[in-house]
Amino acid sequence: MKLVTFNKSGAAHVGVLASGDTALVDLTEAGIARDMLDLVDRFDSLRDRVRTAAASHPARTYDARDLLAPIPLPRRNIFCVGKNYYEHATEFGSSGFDSGSVGGSEVPEYPIIFSKPPSAVIGPGAGIDSSLDPYNSVDYEAELAVIISRAGRVREADDPMSFVFGYTILNDVTSRELQKRHKQWLLGKGIDTFAPMGPAITTADAIKNLADLTIELTVNGERRQSARIRDLIFDIPTLIRAIGRSTSFVPGDIIATGTPVGVGIGFKPPRYLKPGDKVRITASEIGALENPVL
Repeated sequence: MKLVTFNKSGAAHVGVLASGDTALVDLTEAGIARDMLDLVDRFDSLRDRVRTAAASHPARTYDARDLLAPIPLPRRNIFCVGKNYYEHATEFGSSGFDSGSVGGSEVPEYPIIFSKPPSAVIGPGAGIDSSLDPYNSVDYEAELAVIISRAGRVREADDPMSFVFGYTILNDVTSRELQKRHKQWLLGKGIDTFAPMGPAITTADAIKNLADLTIELTVNGERRQSARIRDLIFDIPTLIRAIGRSTSFVPGDIIATGTPVGVGIGFKPPRYLKPGDKVRITASEIGALENPVL
């Protein structure tokens, strides 16, 4: 099933999409869940009620402009993964902006983990504020994001995939110059509005072959990025285990799994985002996330 958060009379409601994603059932109005984090917290006990509601409650059409990020305010920083596609590791290493690159083609031996604060999150249609990067070096990064449903650390006997609630799309927008100047990634990637997310969370059971899921990004209709999840250097179970071995997860945690080749910094000269641009990311089985650049 696909779950969304939407604005209704100034309040955030959670819904389940129906009728080929053209309508939704309001789970908050039905008394099933207050919001997405409440639904994630209690999903094991609410799953059957959500399915029944999706099948039997009246569905209504909705305005896509009312959609918010599926988790508008995450409980904690978003876990992000750097250089997790082979060709992107090479393009970034060759850009001159990678302080950790050796010889311009470094492929990491272990997952590179950094974070973005909750204040960076915006939803579909919301504007990316490029004025917050004083160096005009705003770049895009299309990523599949994993939503965690299970609390605690990942033990050796655990199946990491048992921690997964579902998947959404995240744009890891970045100020490349800030990323370079500070020789770390938080300041360049944690800027307000630099984490567009959405449009929906597709629950894990609804994706039959995760490895074949395709993610693609366009700028003003021009395709810049396209890859399948099978192309990741470190797959999703590896990432969950690497992060969760020593750090306790909480339900609603988000892991952005890395971006494929084709980011703006990889072009010569770089092709950064500018006001008026429209960035659209599509992921098969999830939907499309589009945001204007302000």
